[in-house]
Amino acid sequence: MCRIAGMINAALPENVLEDTVQQMCDLQKHGGPDDGGLYISATDSLVLGNRRLALLDLSAAGHQPMSYQKRYFITYNGELYNFISLKEELKGLGHQFHTHTDTEVILAAYAQWNTLAFARFNGMFAFAIWDDHLKELLLVRDVAGMKPLYYSTASGGLAFASEIRAFKPIPYLQESNTAWPIYLMAYGHIPEPATTLRHVKPLHKGFFLKYELRSGKQSLQSFAHYSYSRGFLNNNKGTSDLAATLKDAVERHLIADATVGVFLSGGLDSGIIATVAAEIKKSNLNSLSLYFKDEFYSEKKYQDILLQQLQCKPQQYLLEEKEFHQQFPNILKAMDMPGCDGVNTWFISKYAAELGLKAVLSGIGADELFGGYPSFKRMQIAGLLQQLPDIIINTAQQSKIQKFNRLSYLQLDGIKGIYLFLRGLYTPNDIAEQLGGTEKEVWTILNEAPVISELNDLHVKNRASWMEFNMYMQNQLLRDADVMGMAHGVEIRVPFLDDSFVRLALSIDPAAKYAGQLPKQILIDNYKASLPEPVWNRPKMGFSFPFQEWLTNSSYIKEMMCNSNDSTQKNYEKFMRGKLHWSQLMALILLTNRHEK
Repeated sequence: MCRIAGMINAALPENVLEDTVQQMCDLQKHGGPDDGGLYISATDSLVLGNRRLALLDLSAAGHQPMSYQKRYFITYNGELYNFISLKEELKGLGHQFHTHTDTEVILAAYAQWNTLAFARFNGMFAFAIWDDHLKELLLVRDVAGMKPLYYSTASGGLAFASEIRAFKPIPYLQESNTAWPIYLMAYGHIPEPATTLRHVKPLHKGFFLKYELRSGKQSLQSFAHYSYSRGFLNNNKGTSDLAATLKDAVERHLIADATVGVFLSGGLDSGIIATVAAEIKKSNLNSLSLYFKDEFYSEKKYQDILLQQLQCKPQQYLLEEKEFHQQFPNILKAMDMPGCDGVNTWFISKYAAELGLKAVLSGIGADELFGGYPSFKRMQIAGLLQQLPDIIINTAQQSKIQKFNRLSYLQLDGIKGIYLFLRGLYTPNDIAEQLGGTEKEVWTILNEAPVISELNDLHVKNRASWMEFNMYMQNQLLRDADVMGMAHGVEIRVPFLDDSFVRLALSIDPAAKYAGQLPKQILIDNYKASLPEPVWNRPKMGFSFPFQEWLTNSSYIKEMMCNSNDSTQKNYEKFMRGKLHWSQLMALILLTNRHEK
């Protein structure tokens, strides 16, 4: 796991390119604290940079950028979980290896199969490969979008990096995307393909970008994608395969030459991952848990129940309000792009780093694949409400009840309108008032992006799954996991998003996948014999904090809000009266914090 950066631009001198990419890497050092390096091709106006977090082959042999056959050069961020089997296949085809890294396997696979290799990769990855013979640079991102990769083709060249902050040394890329505050206040994050910079965007997941130096041509092509089956696996088949496939996935995710642990929140998803991992590691597993004094938020009693039967090395951390206030400015600083969540991930990653862990398994993905969110029950009624005449929706918008206010979002077509109706923070009217623009301007921007294909042919609960998987998980949870984990040099791995497991989950007939009295019943049926009943037979509780109380008591936030504009102060006063949710306040904090920079 690493952080990467690079540039190819014939209009810039070699020393400028080298200095710029070095600065880009330095700005990402937190995500690659173990090593760093550059590959420079002056004749091609190319520089590749890398900051390394060593998890496989901890020796100097794993240094990046890495070369293969003196032709291919790579800077790579990620983990290839099937690299061992691929390595054996490539050996049979005559390839020789000099390291124990998955990095070298990627290079050999590309040398053997060219771009067809990418669809063979099971992992989370974002990398750049330079072919010195063909003079081509390729950017590649995994099919689930677990690893970020941002790029720009402005000014006749190509620049890329793992984080938006890394583009700061490039003067011609500093123009702000003026729409990002609207996205933040509507979504609570900035949805792909938008970023805070006008000329920088993310590489779409499951795609590769090819830049041909000789012709200057650029092409964007998909190499893999996920799709929902109409259903061909019955309940028995799906149930029996899920447990075996997940066990294989967890075993692959535990492969490392550095210490790996598991997050244990006390919920079903992390409980499953921890249980399976503990069976594989045989008491050599480190578990990390976070809890609070306030029992309303704390899941310690469920963590304790799980730990009684798990053979692992448990570490439980009490997070107190004092530490939250001390670290809050650092958390804001750690955010690459603004998002209204991720504080919890920052703290648990901090504790993982202090324990000496370099990788930790997480339960992200189960809710999205198997129906763990309220949206799975609300999707059908939301779709019906979306068909109401605009005049009725506009009337409901005038209500003082927030749920009714968000009905206005149903004027947006398709899943985008439903998502914002179910998860939106502020209505367009409130956004316009806060930002000093017009409501029409807000609607125009929200209509324009992101562009989402029609999903009416999917089963209603698969539509909810698609929405949560491709919108909420993609833009909030995975971004939080990457940025907040790597802020401490910790890689967060997600076995539920193993390629084999995702494809199996998406192939199960919705009637079987979402059946049962409890959410994620199909997972419960697989693991109820190995998990204590209080863990699987309990109300869902998000991995959250006593934010409402702690943010209310923050003098740092109070000072920030008091020095802000009238609209922000007005909303802050609403928050202090209990009339505004903490996530809505977070959006205001992030807006104010960005403007102060």
